[in-house]
Amino acid sequence: METRKEIAAEKKRCNSHNCAQAVVQTYADIAGIDDATAMNVANAFGGGMGNMEGTCGALVGAGIVLGLVNKDKAKSMKQMREIMNKFQERNCATQCKILKGIGTKVVLRACPNCVADACEFLEDQLQINNIDNNENNK
Repeated sequence: METRKEIAAEKKRCNSHNCAQAVVQTYADIAGIDDATAMNVANAFGGGMGNMEGTCGALVGAGIVLGLVNKDKAKSMKQMREIMNKFQERNCATQCKILKGIGTKVVLRACPNCVADACEFLEDQLQINNIDNNENNK
């Protein structure tokens, strides 16, 4: 399976998308939604849900994709837990404020890298679901 994580990271890097939008829009075809819907559904989840206090937007975006793909709450929650655990293990946090170093001035992970990580772990779960993300690579 060819990864889309760098495509998503570049969307964040060039500031055309917030972290959640970068993830959701990159996998919109797999999630069964159009690009405009992907952008709109994720527009409030950048900056740790708008204020850097909450969960990293890239993780929220991965959860949105899982929900749309799975259409199964239990399965989506189980897979999201796996994504969250891997992200926490790699980055020592899942909260935007901590990742960005707000208050500590120690940035644990830059936003484009958080997007790439969330996408990597999302793709692992999509592979488990036997979903090939190569078809309409965006």
